[in-house]
Amino acid sequence: MYARPVPRPADPRVRDELVERAAELLAGTGPVSLRAVAAAAGTSTMAVYTHFGGMPGLWRAVRQQGFTHLARRLATAPRTADPVRDVMAFGTAYVANALAHPALYRAMFDDRSELDDAAAADAALGVLVQAVERARVAGRFSTDVDPAGAALQLWAMTHGLVALVIGGVLPREALDAHLPAMSAAAFAGFGDDPDAARDSAAAGWHPPGDDDAPVTER
Repeated sequence: MYARPVPRPADPRVRDELVERAAELLAGTGPVSLRAVAAAAGTSTMAVYTHFGGMPGLWRAVRQQGFTHLARRLATAPRTADPVRDVMAFGTAYVANALAHPALYRAMFDDRSELDDAAAADAALGVLVQAVERARVAGRFSTDVDPAGAALQLWAMTHGLVALVIGGVLPREALDAHLPAMSAAAFAGFGDDPDAARDSAAAGWHPPGDDDAPVTER
């Protein structure tokens, strides 16, 4: 009798490679097929089924990975005695994640695929809501400010600018030139002293380093 072959365990490196290559192809303009993804990852089409059960599972994993990377980056933002500076620091972390993983960043907002963990998307905004609430409790933002609404405004503003940079519409330098000033204006609009808002925005903004390339995808 022949011994029954033991199936190979799924290699997490292959899984990650499939997710990364699928995100890059999804960011392009042409059709994305199972064969194209497997070829780009240097593996077989069977690997897609092994790790994801098929293409729908792969697309869900691509979106999920984007939010996973964002959560990790946001976790690196320090908490200091200046709550407004910390709000800006979350903006820095958000931008750094987008520049480091532009294809995955785009895929995060492609709602053609559902998320395995839908709460992950809300968690990222929740971190910013909590930071805005800290600034409100500290008296830097007006008590009339709705933390959820303010967080949404800041996220939409930051997302819009970084999307233009990733898409090649604006140069990377536009982030340094405009995001701290835009954020400071928003902070002042939330009730902060304009001078204090500018100081906190400058303290919380750190231009992403070279390790966050590539930036532009077309």
